[in-house]
Amino acid sequence: MTARLPLFPLGTVLFPGLVLPLHIFEERYRLLIRELLEEPRPRRFGVVGIELGHEVGDGAARRLAPVGCTAEIRVVNPHDDGRFDVVTVGGERFRLLQVDDSRPYLSGEVEFLPEEAGTEPDAAAGRVGRLFRLYRLRLEAAGAPAGDPVELPDDPVRLSYLIAGAMVLDQRDKQRLLEAADATQRLWAEHELLRREIRLLDALPTVPAGRLIEGAVHPN
Repeated sequence: MTARLPLFPLGTVLFPGLVLPLHIFEERYRLLIRELLEEPRPRRFGVVGIELGHEVGDGAARRLAPVGCTAEIRVVNPHDDGRFDVVTVGGERFRLLQVDDSRPYLSGEVEFLPEEAGTEPDAAAGRVGRLFRLYRLRLEAAGAPAGDPVELPDDPVRLSYLIAGAMVLDQRDKQRLLEAADATQRLWAEHELLRREIRLLDALPTVPAGRLIEGAVHPN
């Protein structure tokens, strides 16, 4: 299934089911939000990672990731000066087929991707779930703030996205997880990343402060 979506390039990766707050101040994205608010629900746009370039300024210098995720607007708080604070939730993954830059903000022709569990997802989910709990303990021991207890879902697709969003990883690793063909492949990729990160945490006395900003508000 294909569709046309307004696009919001970001230096981050959004996963289905996860929350992404945004502070909208650049005029092109103010326009995007105003136009979406005139449409019936669900109001959504496509979040796509920037592989080269920046979130603000001339979009011509950007290279966009091939796979993104829709962001459904749940909360909008307008400011008197035209800015917006919005809260979005990740919806469907899509493959970016074509980009249209004829308007102030980008739009794209996209193909929505299926969400499949894959082969023997339960075995992968069990091993990754145990390793993820150990990873959280190692993070806390290294000085990361203790988060609320996480109840891991039984559904392997949801589990794969929750763990992908919760891990402290760079954008390249997160993009690779988003692009995984199915939940089983994503979970096994997370298994290897968790093992790597646990080894690093065991070797370092503290966690670098710059790696603990996941979940912060992302300006456009």
